[in-house]
Amino acid sequence: MPSEKPSTLQLLGAALVSATLAIAMPESSFAKQYDDEETTALLRVLNNSKVGLAEGVQQLTKGGEAAISAKYELDDNKKLSLSVYTAEKGLGEDPEHNVLKEFSGSPEKAPWAPEAEVFKDIPHVARASGHLTLIALAKHSLADFIAMAGKQHKGKVFSAWPEVQNHRPVLVVLIADKDKVSELRYDLETGHAIVAK
Repeated sequence: MPSEKPSTLQLLGAALVSATLAIAMPESSFAKQYDDEETTALLRVLNNSKVGLAEGVQQLTKGGEAAISAKYELDDNKKLSLSVYTAEKGLGEDPEHNVLKEFSGSPEKAPWAPEAEVFKDIPHVARASGHLTLIALAKHSLADFIAMAGKQHKGKVFSAWPEVQNHRPVLVVLIADKDKVSELRYDLETGHAIVAK
């Protein structure tokens, strides 16, 4: 029997069902995969760090500077690097009147001696502006959230950044336990962990 082409109405119906299912699927299942080549390479060298993520953040926020995101990553030479985005004038100053920066450097020796770069290109300024806006709503500091995640879960916290989920500001925290990555989320305004469904 020859196959018939679906009608426009059938295609529309199928698209509507797919869209409804996508909306109904809970975003909080956080079932992202972190098994890409770069993450795998990062996890191999993560334990070489002598400076914890929270320590790096605290080092930069002893004055009025505020940390707005932080992560370990591989630099251009594939070496371990600790990177912290900051707002020089703190969380009370909006992005337009602030100085948005990245501090980065090898955490394989303590004390950590990062180099600072002031963001001037549009992608970095836009990303850091978003991070500043969301972290300004937070109940706790970035360092406090990182420390909290480290106490509540086994492994090493290696990334923390703010984003919007279901119209709410959240902090996404990644923890490595050997070669396994767990993703945690915290409601920035309440400080509570968001439980995956």
